[in-house]
Amino acid sequence: MQLYCSKQHTNNGSNRFCTHCGEPLPLAVGQVVDNRYQIIRHLGQGGFGRTYLAEDRNKAHQTCVLKEFAPQVEDKQDLQKAKELFEREANVLKTLQHPQIPRFHASLQVKIGTKDFFFLVQDYVDGDNYYQLLEQRETQGNTFSEEEIITLLQQILPVLSYIHSRDVVHRDISPDNLIWRRSDNLPVLIDFGGVKQLPASQGFWRTKLVGNNTLLGKKGYAPEEQLRQGKAFFSSDFYSLAVTSLVLLTGKEPQKLYDSYQGIWAWGKEIRVSPQLEAVLKKMLAYKPSDRYQRAEQILKDLPSPTATKSAGNYITTKIKTMVVAPGRQRASAVVSRFQNKTQAIAKPISWPVWIRPFVMSLGGTALVVLTGAGTLAVVNAVVRSVTSITIPSISLPQIPQLPNPIGKPVSDKGKNSNLQEIISRRQQLEITEGFFTPFVDNLFYTKKPQLKGRSLTSKPEDAGLRDEWSGIADDLLDKLEQADLSTAARRKLGKYSQKDYVTWRRQARSGQFKNYTIDQLTKDANEKFDRLFPDQDRGKLNQQTFGQIWYAIAADQVSKVQSGN
Repeated sequence: MQLYCSKQHTNNGSNRFCTHCGEPLPLAVGQVVDNRYQIIRHLGQGGFGRTYLAEDRNKAHQTCVLKEFAPQVEDKQDLQKAKELFEREANVLKTLQHPQIPRFHASLQVKIGTKDFFFLVQDYVDGDNYYQLLEQRETQGNTFSEEEIITLLQQILPVLSYIHSRDVVHRDISPDNLIWRRSDNLPVLIDFGGVKQLPASQGFWRTKLVGNNTLLGKKGYAPEEQLRQGKAFFSSDFYSLAVTSLVLLTGKEPQKLYDSYQGIWAWGKEIRVSPQLEAVLKKMLAYKPSDRYQRAEQILKDLPSPTATKSAGNYITTKIKTMVVAPGRQRASAVVSRFQNKTQAIAKPISWPVWIRPFVMSLGGTALVVLTGAGTLAVVNAVVRSVTSITIPSISLPQIPQLPNPIGKPVSDKGKNSNLQEIISRRQQLEITEGFFTPFVDNLFYTKKPQLKGRSLTSKPEDAGLRDEWSGIADDLLDKLEQADLSTAARRKLGKYSQKDYVTWRRQARSGQFKNYTIDQLTKDANEKFDRLFPDQDRGKLNQQTFGQIWYAIAADQVSKVQSGN
């Protein structure tokens, strides 16, 4: 079994560290930790290590989360601080018993290979975090409504009241650390102890010793006293919760909502809420901790009811003296809609029945071409296109002139001189799977020939022109894929990319694994290269299974270059 690090280096399945770059490798699916927890799948990755969904074999196959401690830090002082943060989270979770906080199970020290690894075991929360929910809304041109934000505050403030009563300050409230639980539609607060906030993040996070204090907090979401002085109060959590509310309301990051020169938020411009909710958020965002609410109950008392704001519509523009310290990550617009429930069958590689496949290819001495069920496949392709169309992150770019045909010939002329066996050979040499390539060409062919609905194509002479046209489209696509100059790893993965890849890149950029390279720059670079190759394609409506895959492959190669320092 082979494992791959984030730079796509190939490693033996028994390794725990990449033999090329030293990066900790993910645990393999099926691997059992501490003779008890069997890895089901990889959930995510941060500065401290990885998070896994696992099955507890000692508890009737109950699922749980394993949080691995493997920080990518070199300085001994940083490593010691990371260990302290990890132990802090374990100790905090042991004391907290609240239905909207993942229940702590155990902390483990396990020897894997020759190295000791540390894990936290806690409840698995089935749901999406609020950042993911916001992305889903944005793909439809929406954000969270004021009523939804008031409901969120009403549901999460009692949780803060509980942890504050235990003298615990979360210090990292953000959309990423709130999960909407599917079972009861309640928000769940995760990630205690600041475990993810490590110095390896190179500028996106801050963890540094200041006397007896540690600077912790996400830039843009954490208040000044937390980021600059390493101090945190109960009101610091209220500040972060207010910023989270503004981001969910507007779909914009804090740096887009706050004018650091004038020290004001964009009330009435980017931020449009009722006067009642605005007054509450202003007090939560006050610059001085003493000017904010001191207890969650005070906020709950002042919050308007969700129904009272529906007909308000009386928005005003005001200014508030507050401060955001070095607002953090920028975010490109959402990559794709999340179709986990509605299109699960389509998201997987489709095993087409023979009667709707346009080509049945024989690799014997003679290539036999049979086109059948063209009309049915055209309908299927239309359905697939309508359901799997995605929105690739969009950046405004100057108009790029259309490139000439790479070999200076019309496609139809190329097709007449093409041989199906040569197409198969070219595809195999590029190590592009047939399961991705053939449906892609089919899609292009039937989009170009919608009049073939109900028309069966055969290997007879009268269909020779149509077969040549299909071959021409295939040749042209192979030319474009060669021009893209994709790595072997990227070509091999064509057909398997998904929104999860982009979510992973965004998290890696935010945690500093790309150094100063941002997710916005990645999107811009991928867009520019894609537009040069396919100037006629509307990036706002790319089919996830065809052109969208090429966009992802381009982005994946760019990520690899950034991570390798090239």
